[in-house]
Amino acid sequence: MKRILLIQAISMEGMDIERVYPIGIVTLASCIEKAGRYSLEIFDMNMAADPYSELREKLLSYQPDIIGISLRNVDPLGNRTTSLIVPFAITLSFIRHYLPDITLMAGGTAFSLFPERLMREFPEIDLGVAGEAEEIILPLLDSIDNPPKLPGLVYRENGEVKMVPPVGKFDMGSYTMPNRELLDPREYLRVNKYVESVGVETKRGCCYNCGYCSYPLLSGCGMRCREPASVVDEIEFLHKEYGVSRIHLTDSIVNFPANHLDDICKELIRRKLDIHWSGFFRENLLTPENAPLYRDSGCECFSLSPDGLSQTALDILDKHLTVDEILHTAKVLSDVGITTVYHFLVNTPGDTWKTVDEGKALIDQIYDIHAASKTIGTIVLNLIRIMPNTKVEKLALENGVITPKTDLLFPTYYNPDPFKTVRYDLEIYHNKRNIFMWQDA
Repeated sequence: MKRILLIQAISMEGMDIERVYPIGIVTLASCIEKAGRYSLEIFDMNMAADPYSELREKLLSYQPDIIGISLRNVDPLGNRTTSLIVPFAITLSFIRHYLPDITLMAGGTAFSLFPERLMREFPEIDLGVAGEAEEIILPLLDSIDNPPKLPGLVYRENGEVKMVPPVGKFDMGSYTMPNRELLDPREYLRVNKYVESVGVETKRGCCYNCGYCSYPLLSGCGMRCREPASVVDEIEFLHKEYGVSRIHLTDSIVNFPANHLDDICKELIRRKLDIHWSGFFRENLLTPENAPLYRDSGCECFSLSPDGLSQTALDILDKHLTVDEILHTAKVLSDVGITTVYHFLVNTPGDTWKTVDEGKALIDQIYDIHAASKTIGTIVLNLIRIMPNTKVEKLALENGVITPKTDLLFPTYYNPDPFKTVRYDLEIYHNKRNIFMWQDA
């Protein structure tokens, strides 16, 4: 029986960052384990006090025949310039140094953004999988020496890197919860103080196609939903078996379709599960009717990402959202009484000093709405990380922010003059409002 080791590559900037349970690699491991044809272990480098020393010990003690390494993030985002490609490259060389003859595969969301580039950059990788891997992984493992050309396969042929385009068609109606016994979630619960460490998928895909976002490229433009009862079964299992009481719903948009989330929440209430959850919400789908339902089912934070601080920015980013809708949602959520966090993008294409002033006015209006209920957590202000094959990449090229030779594999932000430092001005502006709101309570 061949031995397979699945490795979660380093996905965070430092050891003090809170960890996230690697649901993707555990889901894939569950597919492999269910077949019963392979010996299997998982190693998450993010949970190791000394990642490379512990990886070396795992490689030499387990002696795998095949290694699959998952790259979840290319960089930490959040305006940082750190690249997670650096530890990924070191890990690939490290594996080859200690086990030069194994078959090394790569995958994960970050790999799927740059599959051919990463295969060319790192000859240590034998094969890659771009996109969803549930349907390709077993045929690939069963014929690892002559893999079938299935959707998503990235391979080498006659000195060239080639790829079969992924299709992103996995039927979420047939999704079964991953086997958490393969990687115990309890270890993740112990290290985090703030962030929900365990996630649950309720759907895949995103139909909105915002101008900066890579989600539709990764998981398709259609929403593929799980059965609501199946989602709650998984949440109940995590709660009862592992003591998980806080869960992040990992969907790109948790409340679209709205009736899907409504049904999940009604089932959570019916089962009287004492859990708390969070997710990212589409603003104009929150109403005075459904927001209390989400609160009553355990939602502890409404995370919003309207992104545009002005109508100009909202339109250029293809948000299909208005400033009035953002403010209406703020009123709805303030009345519901649950913490709300807003995420906005700064120095967006088309910005002028007028739109900067409009952004300050929007920040003021949001704080004014939440002031009485004290329900605003914070406003997060980020630059746009330019991702390949997005509208923002096209605009960045047209506006001379990048050139065709700019390497988007490494942190590259849309931040041209004359607004290069406006983020700091806006951070001062919003933090004054935030701090005084609490001190004057």
